[in-house]
Amino acid sequence: MSGFDKVVHSYEEAMSGLTDNMTIIAGGFGLCGIPENLISEIKRKGTRGLTLISNNCGVDDFGLGLLLPDRQIKKIIASYVGENAEFERQMMSGELNVELTPQGTLAEKMRAGGAGIPAFYTATGVGTLVAEGKDERQFKGRDYILEESITADFAIVKAWKADRYGNLVFRKTARNFNPMAATAGKITVVEVEEIVEPGQLDPDEIHTSGIYVNRLIQSTFEKRIEQRTTRPSGE
Repeated sequence: MSGFDKVVHSYEEAMSGLTDNMTIIAGGFGLCGIPENLISEIKRKGTRGLTLISNNCGVDDFGLGLLLPDRQIKKIIASYVGENAEFERQMMSGELNVELTPQGTLAEKMRAGGAGIPAFYTATGVGTLVAEGKDERQFKGRDYILEESITADFAIVKAWKADRYGNLVFRKTARNFNPMAATAGKITVVEVEEIVEPGQLDPDEIHTSGIYVNRLIQSTFEKRIEQRTTRPSGE
């Protein structure tokens, strides 16, 4: 197989090189589109002192929440943390360093980092605690604050389909933070539901180019629902 082949055959190989005190960007939104098996491998490895960048921190027994009981996470940069009691406990007790970031700003931090842009100005957060200590400028009469972009030692990503060269297709809501996260890791590891041969994906279907992907692994997923809401019977 060509040297462009990104496929690995074990989660140990997929996350090789991850050591204590590294920074990880994780794709996903709530429990949708999360790299759940890669997270489980981090749990198994017992890697500690991690800085995590993700929209949220999973729930108590699933997703990134799995890394909280053994204190594997030192700091998290996130947008929403409301579904995790252990997260709340560690944050309120000072055991966990939390940097809350507006959701759109977090997405742009990842995108800019992947594009090699060191910082950008945004109006989001002006006049709030988010703006404290940040450079502020006016453009066309409107106030903006300077936000630094984000990159990480590892990016862990969940996609629906890929070819062996690492070209990725995301499915519906799972195309959330994953495409941006994939561009911003020094090592990007992707788990997918299906791997096809090069040439089987229509170029117009590809959401993220394989140039960003270092390792690719196929697996099955639980795809747990965070908040199940249904209509009462008979409606």
